[in-house]
Amino acid sequence: MRQVRENIRGACERSGREPEEVTLIAVSKTKPVSMLREAYELGVRDFGENKVQELLDKIPRMPEDVRWHMIGHLQRNKVKYIVDKVHLIHSVDTLRLAEEINKEALKKQITVDVLVEVNIAGEESKFGAAGEETLSLVREIAKLPAVRVRGLMTIAPFVENPESNRLFFQKIRQLSVDIARENLDNVSMDILSMGMTVDYTVAVEEGADCVRVGTGIFGGRDYATGKENM
Repeated sequence: MRQVRENIRGACERSGREPEEVTLIAVSKTKPVSMLREAYELGVRDFGENKVQELLDKIPRMPEDVRWHMIGHLQRNKVKYIVDKVHLIHSVDTLRLAEEINKEALKKQITVDVLVEVNIAGEESKFGAAGEETLSLVREIAKLPAVRVRGLMTIAPFVENPESNRLFFQKIRQLSVDIARENLDNVSMDILSMGMTVDYTVAVEEGADCVRVGTGIFGGRDYATGKENM
């Protein structure tokens, strides 16, 4: 944990930013609540989950000031369970999903903050809007009264060398700037969620506001034995 924060601080110094500008999201999927509590005791308040059921299981077992982030692919039929329980939904990749969030938010009389997920590298295995389709998707989502677009999210390719993803981070940063220039109502573009354990320092250097770090905080999981590889 200390090393991750130091790495973020160093990346901020190299890029002329303040560490306070970057939110560290501990990706806690598959991790037991005991490990989340350890991270909480070390000052982490933002936790990211991929699956709705796991999120719902963990919320009542953690302190109330935790900010939960839905970072995994969200099915429309699961929206109703989490729409009023998460701080931010990072993975809105279609208008239909946004419309479902809007419908459930209106029922609960709340406004839901979302990020539009962009498949900036065009990988067939990834969810997300294509880069060239993102502006039109944001325009449509912006019309929904109970959904507020706060920015963009991307999952860069898995690489050995983090420098390989710098170009993708630059592209999505430029995309967010271009969308911000449209001055759309209900769109703020003040959050860029990008960078994971392998490449979060490069992402910070290129403007990430949220980095999603799992293995770098909790260690890896050996799925064969269920044991943690710290």
